[in-house]
Amino acid sequence: MTNLRYNTRRAHQSEFIQLRGLRHHILRWGDASLITEARPMLVMLHGWMDVGASFQFVVDALQQDRQVVALDWRGFGLSEASGSDSYWFPDYLGDLDALLDAVSPHAAVDLLGHSMGGNVVMTYAGVRPQRVRRLVNLEGFGLPESQPEQAPDRLTKWLDELKQPQQLKPYASLAAVADRLMKTNPRLTRAKADWLAPHWSRPIDDPTGTAWQILGDPAHKRSNPVLYRKAEILAGWVRIAAPTLWVEGDSTNIGTIWGQRFPRSDFDARLAVVPDLVRAVLKDAGHMLHHDQAETLAGQLEAFLG
Repeated sequence: MTNLRYNTRRAHQSEFIQLRGLRHHILRWGDASLITEARPMLVMLHGWMDVGASFQFVVDALQQDRQVVALDWRGFGLSEASGSDSYWFPDYLGDLDALLDAVSPHAAVDLLGHSMGGNVVMTYAGVRPQRVRRLVNLEGFGLPESQPEQAPDRLTKWLDELKQPQQLKPYASLAAVADRLMKTNPRLTRAKADWLAPHWSRPIDDPTGTAWQILGDPAHKRSNPVLYRKAEILAGWVRIAAPTLWVEGDSTNIGTIWGQRFPRSDFDARLAVVPDLVRAVLKDAGHMLHHDQAETLAGQLEAFLG
């Protein structure tokens, strides 16, 4: 009979720290004795509507022991919600800066981000180059370029959404949460989905009985009133000093999401401004490539990080 239980190879420690006035949750694999100049702390940052525990499968697949720290961004996982109407990109940079001050104040780190986290680490590495030894971006594509004339409609939409309570759908059971994870990512195995589900949700009181709620502040669903300014983003990317690894899945197609608003040629031109870049494509992987091909990704990371 097939074992449907995912068994972790490396157990993580769950910790809570104050970052910029909010209680944040971090997961830590390995202790400080594993840190060397050639193998510094590896800090991992997850994407939108995800959690730090999402990196467990990649950490398990690493052949060499090293200290790894993963953060739950504010308003995700077990980290405290901001209490604000919306979430702002600069706050992620501030939280990351405070995190590194707390966990690695005197040494540069290897820094990895997925999706939204990939966009954060790219900007951070451009403005704090001395804090990053090696940089890894897992499918942090960014957004289509915006135009100034879009600003009034965007602000109108944001004002309208402020009047609307935001909600996340509850699920009847942990199994239903796992089903949801597998629906979003058909490559995710049942064993991994079952392991992720309790890290990705929490039980809540519901009129029909106990239900499970995704660990994300519903305010994340509101539109951002600030336009995405490509020129400003790339002004940071050109200042990245760390060798940078870009990794994507061969099944990811940004055209299916953005269409002609964000053609692949535009993104390739953006990546071209990064001074020291290595690119990798993982076979049989989509956007959640750290779930789809954890072993292959771990091999790419170890080859790059050294």
